[in-house]
Amino acid sequence: MLYAFQEAMLFPASRDVWRVPSDGPYQWQYDEVQLRVGAENTHGWFIPRENAAGVILFSHGNGGNIADRLEHYAMFRDLGYALFAYDYGGYGKSTGKPSEQRCYEDIRAAWKYLTITRGLSPDSIVLYGESLGGGVACDLAAEVKPRATILQSTFLSVTRRAQEIFPFLPVRWLLKHRFDSDSKIGRLNAPLLLIHSPEDTIVPFHHGRGLFDLAPEPKTFLELHGDHNECIYESEDEFRDGVRAFLDAL
Repeated sequence: MLYAFQEAMLFPASRDVWRVPSDGPYQWQYDEVQLRVGAENTHGWFIPRENAAGVILFSHGNGGNIADRLEHYAMFRDLGYALFAYDYGGYGKSTGKPSEQRCYEDIRAAWKYLTITRGLSPDSIVLYGESLGGGVACDLAAEVKPRATILQSTFLSVTRRAQEIFPFLPVRWLLKHRFDSDSKIGRLNAPLLLIHSPEDTIVPFHHGRGLFDLAPEPKTFLELHGDHNECIYESEDEFRDGVRAFLDAL
């Protein structure tokens, strides 16, 4: 059953893009983007900012889609950054089905869009990955040289986390999607900010500390409070101050 239903457990994708950046209190101008990934399309939003200090390439967690994170985007805009957010295959308006490999293809399409189509310098781009998106961002960060990488509330690997949840099953033989950041983070060649909360019940704190220990210098650890999905809002001041200090020092 675990083998058969692991996609539904790991990728609870939502197709409902229920709001856009120009809605509600934000009313941001934005570009609707469709990127070709093989025979499929990856949908995203480029949200510019006047006199931007750089661009955040935002890889979201496994729940919802890009419409659910406008409040998170607002924090980065307040710090002076433009932002590109995209949906993995099977999420929102992105066609196809989600998988580990498709997620890697999606972020590479986003990177090429920023660096080639928009002509942005890699050292103006900050990779940001939350939860599952941390595994996606870490995979790309091991190959390219952005300005920096920020990983929030993410895991050493899906394999390790699944083994903790299902200690009685041969998880290593059953998993098709591993997101093994622990084997990649040592190849990062740009500054790293790792964000985690000891109160995280979805991805325990030792995953964040474990990744931090494996990462090369320069690196910074930002500890928040609050559970997995709430920590950046319950610790909003600490989050903003910590991210601002990290980015301003680059």
